[in-house]
Amino acid sequence: MLAMTSEATPETTRPPVSQAMRSIERAFLIGVEEATEVVLVRHADCYEDLDDTLDDPPLSAAGREQARRLGERLRRLHPAAVVSSPLRRAQETAAQIGLPVTTDDRLVEVAVDSTSGYVHVEEDPQAATRRITSVVDELVHRFPGKRVVVVTHGVLILNYLCDVLRIEPGRLRLLPYYTSLNVVRILGERRMAGALGDIAHLEGMPWLR
Repeated sequence: MLAMTSEATPETTRPPVSQAMRSIERAFLIGVEEATEVVLVRHADCYEDLDDTLDDPPLSAAGREQARRLGERLRRLHPAAVVSSPLRRAQETAAQIGLPVTTDDRLVEVAVDSTSGYVHVEEDPQAATRRITSVVDELVHRFPGKRVVVVTHGVLILNYLCDVLRIEPGRLRLLPYYTSLNVVRILGERRMAGALGDIAHLEGMPWLR
């Protein structure tokens, strides 16, 4: 049997496993008080039985129920601020959170052409990403260490998440469903993704056809 040499590390001097795990969590900004948590929310449904003559449609009946459930969930999180796209479907969704809502034109959906029955994105992904990033950066500056909610649109959220995850735009195989929560924690230059596409509050609701 080999005797322990002076170079061996006694078990008692090693950091406990729990300390090591907490260090991993801190690396991802979990539990770091100084980090700002940005909750990106896609608006509720407005397309069920849509009147195509409307340029800025309101929420559908299903969308109003989705927004109600979203508001019930987010009120428990006590966000410091709620910012919304100026489009009606986003504002009506944000209003259900029950806090004052600030609108920002930079949060409108990307430019698309849907006349063929399919969605063709016309806005450059980098330009769209810069729009939403500028809003998020301002919120992080104003609300350090707080939680803020941004209610906006699906493709815009996808562009931002691709940037955070360092994925080429269009490569993230994720559709942010109506009222889904997408969480990014930010501290300085560090951005860490938390929840993606979380729709637990819609449990039991039928999928839209």
